[in-house]
Amino acid sequence: MEELLIPVVPMSHTAHIRSHRKPRRSASTIAMRAGVAGGVLSTLAVAGASGSANAAEPVTQTLELPTLTADLAAQVAQSADVTQQAAASYELQAERDAAAAKAAKQAEADLAEAKKKAAEEKKKAEEAARKAAAERASRTAERATLSASVDTGSSDNSGSGVSSSSATGSAAAVIAFVQAQVGDAYVTGGTGPNSWDCSGLVQAAFKQVNIDLPRVSQSQSTAGTQVSLDNLQPGDILYWGGAGSAYHVGVYVGDGMFVGAQNSSTGVVQAPLSYDPPSGAVRVL
Repeated sequence: MEELLIPVVPMSHTAHIRSHRKPRRSASTIAMRAGVAGGVLSTLAVAGASGSANAAEPVTQTLELPTLTADLAAQVAQSADVTQQAAASYELQAERDAAAAKAAKQAEADLAEAKKKAAEEKKKAEEAARKAAAERASRTAERATLSASVDTGSSDNSGSGVSSSSATGSAAAVIAFVQAQVGDAYVTGGTGPNSWDCSGLVQAAFKQVNIDLPRVSQSQSTAGTQVSLDNLQPGDILYWGGAGSAYHVGVYVGDGMFVGAQNSSTGVVQAPLSYDPPSGAVRVL
């Protein structure tokens, strides 16, 4: 078979090849839509004129830019959360700093107030100590005076503090009992035989003559007939305070003397009425 040779004509790279497309007019438009963060799409349209001589009508092409991936969107959201958390952290730190500054200021004020109160308390304590020392000195002087008075009464009246003709019968028995307790200790609530309080001593003395007196000084101060301090007789009950509200009692033993359980410092003593003037007296004998 005879081969048919067809000559191949080299084609110039500038040769024109008719487009298979429908003839276009003189313009082309490209519209690009791009996705943005958060899933919102925006469209960018770009229009341009085509200089092609054989383009007869506009050509529209769409170029879609890649939308943010789910991972990228998550990263953006996470970044926003981190920023918000950082802002909240800064705000919280600022509040803490302000609170710390306020607390420090208050602590400083409290410290100053505490120092002021401590100084005042120290001053009060020093003043109380001075008063206590003065009272101790006064009690020491009183005890010395009382001791001298007791010694004088004993020497003048053969140890009784009252002449033998001043008291008789029941009054003499009451006086003898209370004088026998001189020197015993004073104990609150004491009823003998070696320690007494004021009303316990008076109650025990009158019990020697079968007279039952109330236990407390308030009641003893109204147990008999009220008598004037200018008309006292041996055996009368002396009281200090108001009748019915007395806080101390003793027994008048004559010659301006009384016996009473005074306090824990002196115990039971015999002393002149001037040592501790009573408020009133009652007579039960």
